[in-house]
Amino acid sequence: MAVRQNATRDEALSVASKPPQKESSSVHHTNNSLIPNKGMPLNLDLIDEIEINTSAVERRAASLVTRRTVKKEWQAAWLLRAITCMDLTTLSGDDTHERVLRLCAKARRPLQQHLVDQLGIKELDIKVAAVCVYHNFVETAVTALEGTGINVAAVSTGFPAGLSPLAERVGEVRRSVEAGAQEIDIVITRAHVFGGEWQALYDEVATFKEACGKAHMKAILGTGDLLTLRNVARASVVAMMAGSDFIKTSTGKETVNATLPVGIVMARAIREYFRHTGMMVGFKPAGGIRTAKQSLEWLAMMKEELGTPWLNADLFRFGASGMLADIERQLEHFATGRYSADYRHPIA
Repeated sequence: MAVRQNATRDEALSVASKPPQKESSSVHHTNNSLIPNKGMPLNLDLIDEIEINTSAVERRAASLVTRRTVKKEWQAAWLLRAITCMDLTTLSGDDTHERVLRLCAKARRPLQQHLVDQLGIKELDIKVAAVCVYHNFVETAVTALEGTGINVAAVSTGFPAGLSPLAERVGEVRRSVEAGAQEIDIVITRAHVFGGEWQALYDEVATFKEACGKAHMKAILGTGDLLTLRNVARASVVAMMAGSDFIKTSTGKETVNATLPVGIVMARAIREYFRHTGMMVGFKPAGGIRTAKQSLEWLAMMKEELGTPWLNADLFRFGASGMLADIERQLEHFATGRYSADYRHPIA
């Protein structure tokens, strides 16, 4: 999100609702259209060539959080953009229809009305990108969000382990799509990565993609379980070759979830895939992202590694819910000069 240094407060905040304009960046576009991913035949030579300099990636991640800061109205504008890229999520064993309805209400109005009025952003109609739920709650969420433009995403394929029989996982995808889910978050079989079984992984992801039909598919790699950044990069490329619309770090249930080094590796895999095919794949970090500061770090990483076109909900999502409360607190501080208590910003 580029904001002029002499921009007024209102101009800075209004940036949050406008689609990013194409500009020169680390990704060079060859035409005016953004081509969605259609997949490609598995290329084992490309997979074998992947190498990762772990130390260099870690240095890059460490420098990112110390070199990139935004303040005042520019920070507020970036935080508003972060909200528009959120998949507001509830994936607990004690989920209920009532909790999902409350989450959908928060998705429609992520900021309290007094804060919207104080910031002067009513016309921006800030809302989250999607609500992410288990299959059992898809119909509830679809009904609650009808006409809002907010998508319903369903976690599928035996989430979070992804180890149920393939036919059951495919059937689960189809049932969620039939129930109205516009997005499906699938889980790959991590054992395929450990064994270097790239054809098996490709076939699995391609099968899920076919079952999704017109619904967008996010492939969850479970990066915290993949042990090495090289495994992360290889799994990312295979998932994209198989047609994934997004690649996603984690289920949120692993011991280690989204980290900036993993994010950098996945973003660069997306960049190389784009350069090789001209097709654009989205990225979703999920799990462990809880603060407004973290949202700014991830947005800065996307801006630097992939450029402005990836700073919108079509190509970037946060898998987070707790982060929204902290963003509200930071925006209230910007508007009033005071921090509010956490309990004043419930999620659901």
